[in-house]
Amino acid sequence: METLDKTDLEILRILQQNARLTTKELAAMVHLSTTPVFERMKRLEKEGYIKKYVAVLDANKLNRGFVVFCCVKLARLNRDIAANFCRVILDIPEVTECHNISGEFDYLLKINAPDMKYYQEFLLNVLGTIDSLGSITSMFVMDEIKRNYGLTF
Repeated sequence: METLDKTDLEILRILQQNARLTTKELAAMVHLSTTPVFERMKRLEKEGYIKKYVAVLDANKLNRGFVVFCCVKLARLNRDIAANFCRVILDIPEVTECHNISGEFDYLLKINAPDMKYYQEFLLNVLGTIDSLGSITSMFVMDEIKRNYGLTF
């Protein structure tokens, strides 16, 4: 972060709230002209501070609002088994997040599904077919209290 100044950080804060702003609109908000703001944005992208721009979709409207967190324990764990598990998970569209975690479990998966019945079939016919799987603990989201898409700094 030593290459970021106050203006860079402000640009990042603003873009986290609305990445669809034009360069002109963003420049006005940070009190610069468009050329330096454009150059700063390109540098922030090139240096990896900005990974990508996305649209946040409404999972309920798209019939994917049933959210499950799965704690996964593999039967055995070594480099090859972990790499294979990750390759399999990357190809499963219902898994919207996968984190390698410490503690009692090896991975935490976030799964978006239409409903409980769909998840049951998914568990049996998709996750349940992964050879290295040892156990799964499923937790169903009853209500989302907070979701923040950005970072604070």
